[in-house]
Amino acid sequence: MRAEPAVGTIRCEDLTERELRSQGFQAVAGVDEAGRGSLFGPVVAAAVVLSPLAPLDGLNDSKQLDPQTRVRLAGLIRERAAAWSVAEVDAATIDRINIYQASRLAMKRAVEQLRPPADFVLVDAVFLDIALPQRALIKGDARCHAIAAASILAKVDRDLLLERYDSVYPGYGLAQHKGYFTPEHAGALRRLGPTPLHRFSFEPVRACAPSRRSDLLQPSLFPEDENGS
Repeated sequence: MRAEPAVGTIRCEDLTERELRSQGFQAVAGVDEAGRGSLFGPVVAAAVVLSPLAPLDGLNDSKQLDPQTRVRLAGLIRERAAAWSVAEVDAATIDRINIYQASRLAMKRAVEQLRPPADFVLVDAVFLDIALPQRALIKGDARCHAIAAASILAKVDRDLLLERYDSVYPGYGLAQHKGYFTPEHAGALRRLGPTPLHRFSFEPVRACAPSRRSDLLQPSLFPEDENGS
């Protein structure tokens, strides 16, 4: 395992994947997360093994793409990737083990869910507790196609999830700011207090909580999902 140094001029390319395939690796996965800095909901991670036979144009760090482009690319990634998966770690676990470890756990779960499995993993800036060989790339989502693809899937999936939560917890503006700390969100926290799905280990949430709210149970987002519909 080795961490790559930062680079001056960054271009999102597939050089690392091609290098590893030339060394005999057949399924090089990129992994990234979304929602690490949010005050609400899960951290979501994705893992993607891109196919060299089905290249994708326009891959880049999801934060550098507009929402419409992200959604379009996410659809193409699901269609053309050799394998992809999405995993999440909920707010209660984030509060229990901290956001850094929860992000690593979500990424680990995404890697473990890949079918067919990966034989090498590229991660954005961190190392994971996995048995596979791996490499941490500084600014990996901006320089590596596979990690960029993972960042796009994770961001699109989490954004859609927060848009659905907006109807479950109206008044917080979750569909607009996706749970991040904005003046609108801060005002809603002061006015309404935190929901059970806020991250109480984050100071802006804790400051607005009348108690630890340990008695609150996390509700099912959509009861019909439990019946497989």
